[in-house]
Amino acid sequence: MTSVGATAAIDPQVLEQAADWLMQLHAGDASVQQRRDCERWRLSSPEHARAWSRAEKLLGKLGGLPPELAMPALDRARSPARRAAMLKLAALLATVPGAWLLPDHSNWRGDYHTATGERREIVLADGSHVSLNTGTTLDVRFDAGERLLLLRGGEIAVRTAPDAQGRPFVVQTAQGRLEALGTVFSVRQDEGRTQLAVRESRVRVTPLAGDAARIVDAGQQVVFTQSAIGQPQMLDAAALAWRRGMLLADDVRLADFAQELARYRPGVIHCEPQVANVRISGAFPIADTDAALVMLVSTYPVLARTRLGGYWVTLAPPEK
Repeated sequence: MTSVGATAAIDPQVLEQAADWLMQLHAGDASVQQRRDCERWRLSSPEHARAWSRAEKLLGKLGGLPPELAMPALDRARSPARRAAMLKLAALLATVPGAWLLPDHSNWRGDYHTATGERREIVLADGSHVSLNTGTTLDVRFDAGERLLLLRGGEIAVRTAPDAQGRPFVVQTAQGRLEALGTVFSVRQDEGRTQLAVRESRVRVTPLAGDAARIVDAGQQVVFTQSAIGQPQMLDAAALAWRRGMLLADDVRLADFAQELARYRPGVIHCEPQVANVRISGAFPIADTDAALVMLVSTYPVLARTRLGGYWVTLAPPEK
């Protein structure tokens, strides 16, 4: 049952104040003092807390302030444009659907998606930055207890922001939970396993069952299942190369390379057994997989045959 307090109308003046704070903190250069002042405002009354919770959920749903609202926030003066943007944001807060405000059992979602070959950058309500790689589905669920990302498939790279409320930042996959300890890291959800790569600080990994939690340090990567955590390895530069638009290969089998490249290309890339063990090295563009295939066949003894308008690609030995 939904409590009346959770969905009751909020004083429009309080919503304007929440909108003003939201614009200040997401203008791109909010100071520590501004975040502290906002936190004091939030804690000063239950009505303020409700308004701020609604603001965070709206921002999580939108993936950051829309450009027409964010740009006036850069103008610190109380200009007409900034005032108009603030009122528009307050009006949005007033009309947030009630279902968004339900407690955790309501299964509220942020639902961010990328198609095959698509990459996307989002800014969360707390200021954290998340990059979504190809074929990714991500739900965002912020509440008073934690900042939770549900990675349902694909891959993300995260740069966490400090949280004025001190809430932990957690990524949940099918295999377990990853708690950021003030860090920059990436998480990839594959079938039956999760891959973690930590670039800065540390991440605590807790499988759903079996092994106890383990902390993975900066410069390390690890693979874990629901019941076990593998041995941490030295961070591979290829793990985060996708953020620079590249697929890195360092003496890998052609069959494995083809499987990775296929993540960024609609259709099928089939590798014939005769060339499956050809060793591949290089940096290949993921935004232009046709160019990547041209580079491949220009450098290695491989032929790329295409059918169905390029939807089906077969990597085969060169014709004699």
